[in-house]
Amino acid sequence: MNDAAPAPRRARVRAPELVGKGGWINTGGQDLTLADLRGKCVIVDFWTFCCINCLHVLDELRELEEKHRDTVVIVGVHSPKFVHEAEHQSVVDAVERYGVHHPVLDDPELATWKQYAVRAWPTLTVIDPEGYVVAQHSGEGHAHALEALVTELEAEHAAKGTLRRGDGPYVPPEPVATDLRFPGKALRLPSGNLLVSDSTRHQLVEMEPDGETVVRRIGGPGDFNEPQGLALLPDGSVVVADTVNHRLRTFDPASGALETVAGTGKQWWQGSATSGPAAEVDLSSPWDVAWWDGRVWIAMAGVHQLWTYDPADGTVAVAAGTTNEGLVDGPAEEAWFAQPSGLAAAGDRLWVADSETSALRWVERGADGRGYAVRTAVGTGLFDFGHRDGAADQALLQHPLGVTALPDGSVAVSDTYNHALRRFDPATGEVTTLATDLREPSGAVLDGGEIVVVESARHRLTRLRLPEEAVRVEAAAHRTQRPATDVAPGPLRLDVVFTAPAGQKLDERYGPSTRLLVSATPPELLLEGSGKGTDLFRDVVLSGDVTEGVLHVSAMAASCDDDPDNEFPACHVHQQDWGVPVRLTAGGDTRLALVLAGMDA
Repeated sequence: MNDAAPAPRRARVRAPELVGKGGWINTGGQDLTLADLRGKCVIVDFWTFCCINCLHVLDELRELEEKHRDTVVIVGVHSPKFVHEAEHQSVVDAVERYGVHHPVLDDPELATWKQYAVRAWPTLTVIDPEGYVVAQHSGEGHAHALEALVTELEAEHAAKGTLRRGDGPYVPPEPVATDLRFPGKALRLPSGNLLVSDSTRHQLVEMEPDGETVVRRIGGPGDFNEPQGLALLPDGSVVVADTVNHRLRTFDPASGALETVAGTGKQWWQGSATSGPAAEVDLSSPWDVAWWDGRVWIAMAGVHQLWTYDPADGTVAVAAGTTNEGLVDGPAEEAWFAQPSGLAAAGDRLWVADSETSALRWVERGADGRGYAVRTAVGTGLFDFGHRDGAADQALLQHPLGVTALPDGSVAVSDTYNHALRRFDPATGEVTTLATDLREPSGAVLDGGEIVVVESARHRLTRLRLPEEAVRVEAAAHRTQRPATDVAPGPLRLDVVFTAPAGQKLDERYGPSTRLLVSATPPELLLEGSGKGTDLFRDVVLSGDVTEGVLHVSAMAASCDDDPDNEFPACHVHQQDWGVPVRLTAGGDTRLALVLAGMDA
């Protein structure tokens, strides 16, 4: 007689249909339904192409996608944050730019997002071969859990006869011949030639000053993986932000030699070293680099920080930012960034294009001359953006990726999602527009009295004469169009749902293995419950004097293999930041559940 308790049954929730006004990409023109995918393990990836965490998840899924290609279908559902991301051609471009090799549904109105009750980018929902939702995961670090779940589903449904093997519905697009393909950044070499990071082709391209004639191509997929930022060092070499390889590399224009100078090739996670010998410290999606104040400064987009690399002693260290995502000024070690993606050195300032807050910021020496401080010139936070000129305190940008110092002390901003080149003048505090009708400009470089703009989505460099007068544009202001959650004023229970993957448990060998950080915009929304803690739940109190706002919740959990005989169990970090728009109303919810991994009971 077997007295063991039966294994708990998974919740049986029928998956809603996949619908999106933008239609399907990577399917050869065919529309897909869940009925077409019956018999497959389906992983629905809710993503938006501005989001660095979403790009990390695309990379995490590649091995799973290849290993289980006859049983698993990954379906991307593109759910936009910015207005630009709701344009269908922009989504088509992003699918090619980031090497997405599975079907993608363009859902500009967030219809499927709402049906699946998604609250954050990225979110992964697993549907079994019979069409039922069996798990949801938010954030990064879930590849191992998905691997275990898929293996379990394959065995279960093979035994039931409900697993269907064979090719999936992915149809690759036709390749297009261009000299550059989604270039990222550019640099003027001492020779007068231009060096360009040809990101999607994983190489550097040296071009003649005309920006059209190719001199040589440097590297390829074995050397780089979506390289972005470039900076000239005092010794004449070029440092390269090798973004998806999580490394810094140097290129010697004279010899053509390439060398890795920082990063292990692994992505930085909470708990990893934040300083030390450069070749021994993990990095996370370095997006741009600049030589300033005697060191290489790194826009570490993947962890919302600025780091530095010192070629003299071969070390790296965090210079600014806490890893929390947002816009907070002050001492560098207390500042918050949101995907810094562009850098430019200008005298006593290092300018920063902080993309997710649609902000232009700068770093300067602290008042005591010892540390650094962070200030904001343009931008208010994660949820406001647009195209509006005028006084900097009310001007708006939309996801800028580049910044360029100009000779008169002002800066040009590659205002990427506005398809524009903007200018901020610190002397007057004014923002103007220099040029429009650029397609996703991601960087620019001065060349005499002209500026060469990287038009990433037009796959080219565009040379402009710096105009004497600004371009007049009609102002537009936007907020992120995510549905708000109705909550009641007063006590609210925050529950972050986390179930360790099969065969794992929370890693508590060195203390609590979970972390929760709660804040709000505006801050007065939270009467009680803000701050840090180690429990994945929090009782907070919401003000009845605030009608709407955003709850910011950051959660982390570490789990390890649950095998007492294994002295060195494999451990994994799961983390996610949520920005949940809420509307306070009588009769609203008194509990807010956010799924980090598992299913909310």
